[in-house]
Amino acid sequence: MASSALADEKGNAASSSPESGSLDSNPFGHTEPYYDGLPKVETGVVRRVLDSFKRDPNLHATPHGVVGANGKVFNVDAAARNTAESPLARKLKSRHLQMIAIGGSIGMATLVPRPLQVLIGSGTGLFVASGKSLSNGGPASLLIAYGLIGIMLYCTIQALGEMAVLFPVAGSFSAYSTRFLDPAWGFAMGWNYAMQWLVALPLEIVAAALTIEYWNTSISPAAWVSIFLAVILCINFFGVKGYGEAEFLLSLIKVVAVVGFIILGIILNSGGGPNGSYIGVRYWHNPGAFSNGFKGVCSVFITAAFAFAGTEMVGLAAAETANPRKSLPTAVKQVFWRITLFYMVSLTLVGLLVPYNDPRLIGSSSADAKASPFVIAIKNAGLDAVDSVMNVVIMLAVISVGNSAVYGSSRTLTALAEQGQAPHCFAYIDRQGRPLISILFASSLGLLGFLAATSKEADAFVWMQALSGLSSVFTWGSICLAHIRFRHAWRAQGYTLQELPFKSQAGVAGSWIGLILNILVLIAEFWTGFDPIGSSGVKGARALTENWFKACLALPVVLAFYIPYKIMYKTPFLRAHAMDLKTGIRELNLGELLAEEGAERAQWPKWKKAYKVLC
Repeated sequence: MASSALADEKGNAASSSPESGSLDSNPFGHTEPYYDGLPKVETGVVRRVLDSFKRDPNLHATPHGVVGANGKVFNVDAAARNTAESPLARKLKSRHLQMIAIGGSIGMATLVPRPLQVLIGSGTGLFVASGKSLSNGGPASLLIAYGLIGIMLYCTIQALGEMAVLFPVAGSFSAYSTRFLDPAWGFAMGWNYAMQWLVALPLEIVAAALTIEYWNTSISPAAWVSIFLAVILCINFFGVKGYGEAEFLLSLIKVVAVVGFIILGIILNSGGGPNGSYIGVRYWHNPGAFSNGFKGVCSVFITAAFAFAGTEMVGLAAAETANPRKSLPTAVKQVFWRITLFYMVSLTLVGLLVPYNDPRLIGSSSADAKASPFVIAIKNAGLDAVDSVMNVVIMLAVISVGNSAVYGSSRTLTALAEQGQAPHCFAYIDRQGRPLISILFASSLGLLGFLAATSKEADAFVWMQALSGLSSVFTWGSICLAHIRFRHAWRAQGYTLQELPFKSQAGVAGSWIGLILNILVLIAEFWTGFDPIGSSGVKGARALTENWFKACLALPVVLAFYIPYKIMYKTPFLRAHAMDLKTGIRELNLGELLAEEGAERAQWPKWKKAYKVLC
C-alpha cells in the first residue's frame, strides 16, 4: 500500500511537471497547478487574466539559497541547473521553429552605421541591405561574400543545433559559453546579445515607421512608432505561443515574397517583362562584376555577416520547444536550403537585374533612401504597383524583427538572471511562462523610437546601431568555440558520438571553419572601420577614430563586461573533465529513445533516409 501510494504521488508530480510527456494537457505546457495551497476555482475572464501575470509559486528560476556568484567564485553548477530548470513555457512546435529560422535569415541586418535616412535597411537584411552590398562590391563580390558567410552560418547553426538538442536550456548560446568556456565570457556574451536586441527594437520600429513615408510623408513618424510598438508589445504579451504564431505568419509572407521575386526575376532577365528586352549578364560586363576592389569585397563580407543576424534565434527558442529532440534537427538542417534559396538565388538575380552604379541603391546616394534592389529591379522592368507590394513586405519584415528583438532580449535577460549574472527581478516568470519583467523592460526601450521626431535622431540611432554592429559575430564565434570545447569534454568524459541525439553535419572541423571565418569578419571590420570606402572625405585622427568606434563599438563593450567580471569573481577557464554534461538533458532515458529511433530509421526506405539527411 505504501509503495502504491508513493508511486501515485510520483505519478501526480510527474504529470504536473513541464518535464513530463503531458505537454499538451493544457495551453501552458503542463497540467493546471494548485496555487496558494487551494484547488483551482473557476473565476471570471478578467480575474483569470490578472492572475496569469502573477508569479508561479510552484516554479522558481533560482532556488532559495543558490546564487550565481558565491563570494569571489562563480557557481557554474548552480548556473547550469537553473537554466536547465527554467519554468519558461514550452509551447513552440516544429513549424514555429522552422519559420523562426526563416524569419531570422530573411530579417535583421545591422548595417555599418550610416545616417538615419538609410536605417530602413537595419531590419531587412535581404530586401534592402543587399543594395548597400551591391553598390560597395558589385555582383561578384555579393555572391562571394554571401556564399562564404552562408558556409560560416551553416557550420555555426549545426554546432548550435547539436548542443541545443542535447541541452535545451534557457539562454542557449550564452549559457553554453558559461558552461563550456568561461563564466565571465558567458556573462559578456549574454549581455552582448541582450544589448544587440534591446537597441534593435527602437531601430526596427523607426524603420517600420519610415516605410510608411514611401506613400505618405504628412504624418509624423512618432505616430507610427506608437502604433508599431503597441502591436509588438501585444504580440509578446500573448507569450511564446503568440510570438511563434506571429513569426509563422510574417515569415510565411516573406518566403512567398522571395519565391515570387525569384520567379519574376527569371522572367524579367529572360526578356519577359513589359519592356521586352533580354538582360542576361549585361551588367556583369558594364559596369562590371566588382566595385572598389578588395576593400569592396571586405565591405560586402561584413554586411553579409550582419544580414544573417537572427538566424541563431532558433537555438534560443530551444528551452520553449515542446520536443526539441524532434523539432530542432529539422529546423537546423533546413538552414542550408534557406541560405541557398533565399540568399544565393535571389541575390544572383539582383546582380543580373540591377547595375551596381545605379544611383538609387543604398550607399550610392540618399536620393531614394527607401529603395531596395528588389524594388529597383521591378521599376526598371516597367511594372507598376509591384514596388508598393514589395514595400509592404519590407514593412512586415521590419515588424517581424522588432517582434524577435523583444523575444530575444527578454529570454536572454531571464537566462542571465537565472545564472546570477543580471538583477534577479528579470527572473520573474508568470503563470503562463512569460518572463514578464524582462518583456516590459525590453519593450520600454522601444520608447527610444520617439527620438525619430527630434533633431538628434541621426546621432542617437547611429550610436545605438554601433552597439549592436558586431554583436552577432561575437555570438557566432562563441557558439563555434563552445562546440569545440563541448566535443572535447564529451570525448574526455568517456561518451561516444553515437550517444548524441543530433550530431553536427559539419562536425568539429565545421566549427573550426566557422570560428576562423568569424575572426576574418572581425579583422575585415576593423580594417574598413579605420579605412572605410570613400574615406577620402574622412580627415583627421579624431574623425577616423570616431568612424572606427561607430563600426566596432561592440568590441570595447564586450571587453568592458568580460574583464571586470573576470577579475571580480576570478572565474576559471573550464577544463574538459570539469564540465557538466548531464544537467539540462530533458529525456532521462535518452539512450533507450535513441536506440528505438535507430531501429526505426533502419526500416526507412532509401529515399526517406536521403531526405532526412538533407532536411
